[in-house]
Amino acid sequence: MASFLLTNLSSSSLPPQFYPKTSFFPSIFPWTCSSSNGKRKCPSRRHHVVVVGCSFSHMDSAKIKVVGVGGGGNNAVNRMIGSGLKGVDFYAINTDSQALLQSAAENPLQIGDLLTRGLGTGGNPLLGEQAAEESKEAIASALKGSDLVFITAGMGGGTGSGAAPVVAQISKEAGYLTVGVVTFPFSFEGRKRSLQALEAIEKLQKNVDTLIVIPNDRLLDIADEQTPLQDAFLLADDVLRQGVQGISDIITIPGLVNVDFADVKAVMKDSGTAMLGVGVSSSKNRAEEAAEQATLAPLIGSSIQSATGVVYNITGGKDITLQEVNRVSQVVTSLADPSANIIFGAVVDDRYSGEIHVTIIATGFSQSFQKTLLADPRASKLIDKVSGGVQDKSTKTSSNLPLTISSPAAAASPPLPNRGRRLFF
Repeated sequence: MASFLLTNLSSSSLPPQFYPKTSFFPSIFPWTCSSSNGKRKCPSRRHHVVVVGCSFSHMDSAKIKVVGVGGGGNNAVNRMIGSGLKGVDFYAINTDSQALLQSAAENPLQIGDLLTRGLGTGGNPLLGEQAAEESKEAIASALKGSDLVFITAGMGGGTGSGAAPVVAQISKEAGYLTVGVVTFPFSFEGRKRSLQALEAIEKLQKNVDTLIVIPNDRLLDIADEQTPLQDAFLLADDVLRQGVQGISDIITIPGLVNVDFADVKAVMKDSGTAMLGVGVSSSKNRAEEAAEQATLAPLIGSSIQSATGVVYNITGGKDITLQEVNRVSQVVTSLADPSANIIFGAVVDDRYSGEIHVTIIATGFSQSFQKTLLADPRASKLIDKVSGGVQDKSTKTSSNLPLTISSPAAAASPPLPNRGRRLFF
């Protein structure tokens, strides 16, 4: 952004694009030159361009902060830092002082020191919430000056489940665009963690502009049967990274197609539940394959059509072509509702030479995460484990989580084939 000021500056120092044209600026530039003796006519327009001064004020880039809350959130932040995610500030919030010592974030913040004395919450979300309430001022200070705040956490534990909604509330009330990117526990982690996660997600949804929930059980679709347990959790961390990076890269990295923060905000402000899709391909038809992988993963076939907004990012090496960008866009837009607000970015990154990565965030779903989970027949096993298979055993459980699939069409849908490296949550 340029602002023009009347100061003494030689016109020869100006680039040609800032030369005035008399047909456009006859009243502003009467072809006079300034001197210490006052105004005088310029003897030759050719040699005396009359912009008497020019200064530039560059628009500040959007301030993006990624806040990992609790053990899962801290691990996800470490993963993002290790992957080289740039253009954002990282914060790690925890009640466990020892866990914070393992954080790579440049801004660690221990909360609830008086309540927990740095010893954690023992998996109790109420203590996590109280710890965040105790440290509200410190959290608000850490978030100050943000434009976009990502809150990432693993739902089901104590600090992440209890503190993340409080952090989100502080962020949203301050006027920052607030995006939650969280995981739902593996079913093998037990019924208690799943119930705590559902309650936390319900609270979090009320305090964010956009919420992306990644059920960890879906990762079993892309993980090899021999995947070690530790690697499964690393995969969950990496999916959180992809969700954050897919959005932040659009804003922070100058690309073939540039998108500014205002564009992203228009799609994600108060947009409710969102879904994440990722596709990668290095084949001959890599553009189409990457786009299809991102859009044909679970739930995308029916869900993207009802999205009110779609943000997608295309990343490739220097060999990516305009036609490939166009082909990806054709796949995505053909599935989206014609009235949906769609924005995209195309970025060249040398690290992805020979590959095309497509990340899609579809926003604006009115249903809660619970209903989204129930609408997917593949989630039936997870629901059974959460409910314990008994619908009337707990009044609280049946009121918080409907135990029947309300969509016959969804229930009758055949399982989608495993098409390799693609995710949609």
